[in-house]
Amino acid sequence: MFRKLLIANRGEIACRIIRTCQRLGIQTVAVYSEADAKALFVRQADEAHLIGPAPAAQSYLRGDVIIEVARRTGAEAIHPGYGFLSENAEFAEACAAAGIVFVGPTPEAIRAMALKGAAKALMEEAGVPVTPGYHAEAQDEATLLDAARDIGFPVLIKAVAGGGGKGMRRVDNESEFSELLKSSQGEGQSAFGDPRVLIEKYIEVPRHIEIQLFADSHGNALHLYERDCSLQRRHQKVIEEAPAPGLPEAMRQAMGEAAVKAAKAIGYRGAGTIEFIVDVSKGITQAAFYFMEMNTRLQVEHPVTEAITGLDLVEWQLRVAAGEALPLTQAQVPLNGHAIEARLYAEDPEHDFMPSTGTLSRLVFPSGVRADSAVAQGDTVSVFYDPMISKLIVHGKDRAAALDALRTALIHTRAEGLRTNLAFLRRIASDPAFRAGEIDTGFIGRHVERLTAPWPDYDLPTDTPPSPWHDATGFRLNLPPASPVDVRHLTDALDEAHEASEVIAPMPGLVVAVHVTEGEVVEKNQPLIVLEAMKIQLTLKAPRAGVVTGLSATTGEQVIEKAVLLNVT
Repeated sequence: MFRKLLIANRGEIACRIIRTCQRLGIQTVAVYSEADAKALFVRQADEAHLIGPAPAAQSYLRGDVIIEVARRTGAEAIHPGYGFLSENAEFAEACAAAGIVFVGPTPEAIRAMALKGAAKALMEEAGVPVTPGYHAEAQDEATLLDAARDIGFPVLIKAVAGGGGKGMRRVDNESEFSELLKSSQGEGQSAFGDPRVLIEKYIEVPRHIEIQLFADSHGNALHLYERDCSLQRRHQKVIEEAPAPGLPEAMRQAMGEAAVKAAKAIGYRGAGTIEFIVDVSKGITQAAFYFMEMNTRLQVEHPVTEAITGLDLVEWQLRVAAGEALPLTQAQVPLNGHAIEARLYAEDPEHDFMPSTGTLSRLVFPSGVRADSAVAQGDTVSVFYDPMISKLIVHGKDRAAALDALRTALIHTRAEGLRTNLAFLRRIASDPAFRAGEIDTGFIGRHVERLTAPWPDYDLPTDTPPSPWHDATGFRLNLPPASPVDVRHLTDALDEAHEASEVIAPMPGLVVAVHVTEGEVVEKNQPLIVLEAMKIQLTLKAPRAGVVTGLSATTGEQVIEKAVLLNVT
């Protein structure tokens, strides 16, 4: 086993890796940007080294600088976490050239799965079912539009190097294809340095079910069952659970076998996840499943797998990277109870989930709940990185028990000082349809109005036992919960109408594109400005037809929240 490990990442996953290393007696080296100088993971590591300014391209994506730190500190291995360099084949090769172990798969396996189109072609050859679509190389708009017509709208545009919903756009008709294509390409270029896309048939009623797999360098491969990640918003996972609710045993076995087959087809090593899209338009018992992509790294949602198996997946990663064989066979992998994870984000669900920044004046989690956090009370959430604050993970003997535990944990959690999605998560955990297992990837979109309603909050000690008198969902004896009413004064609506000509930054961010000039005539809903913050790109559109005046935004400028960028008069 390694004596010293460098963690080429930040935030929650860096803290998570440090925790396992501390238990195993492995020294940890953190690398950090100027924005993370006081971050929780920097404080927890045995030693920490500055590698550059806040932008990831100048710090966490500088593989050469990170490898130099590893050499200087005597780190024998580098764990890339997820995101950043975790699926970068060139970085894995550079580690090997420097005599440092990359805790992950081989560069060849990373390349085989890195580009979604090539990965799907490889899976077809291996006999794994794939979603119908266009996976070829030509990238001109005319060719892509023809492909979309052949597939049939609605279609999904996806960045070939993407992940986490970045560069993914649903297109319902031909008239919006061009705009959404450019948006997808721009986000792909910004997030991954690659603007290429593929086109897939959009499955109307899908569930997102993925298989956790592991393989070693001795020819062994197995899966650790499935996770259901269907509760998503803008293709970003919000709630994950294991095992998948209602999944027939025959389908579980078939998906697991397909995942292992995929891993063996590319000579895989380490932790990986095969993501499947499951068409449940005719119900889960008659569903077909299709390969979407393989993530050649640890997943954000890996704790639910740890909860149902009792295994430490980071430890498994380290042992496999050190040359050890997998410690279990497929038949020995346990499956106990049900686990659910909820992602607590710095964002505002009542205002279209805009990212939020600021200082966490209070952050408290109830005892007995696993909270994998990126920050602690008093820390600041900045504009530069992913806005996840923490993951709350609960486990129960069955799904009903796990849901009860999740709801109680969320009600007793406190996150104050900035806007968060805590009330939104509480609504989900309390929702009768979700609790009944009536879920697919469109669930949040269909029920967003009730799920984003305000949650009356109050100062509740985190160790207070559950009680109906502490229930803030509108509890009524022998009656369904009554939702609170949002009462607004007439002058509020008049003020909004008066200000409708202003285009205001809904979040602090970087202006990555300005599509109009001073004095230009624009139509209602015409794209004007593209903002980027916390890995999210947002296109601001004209609120009305008119003439652009007072244009103050320039490409490359960092703007604050609520800044007036232009007017349409």
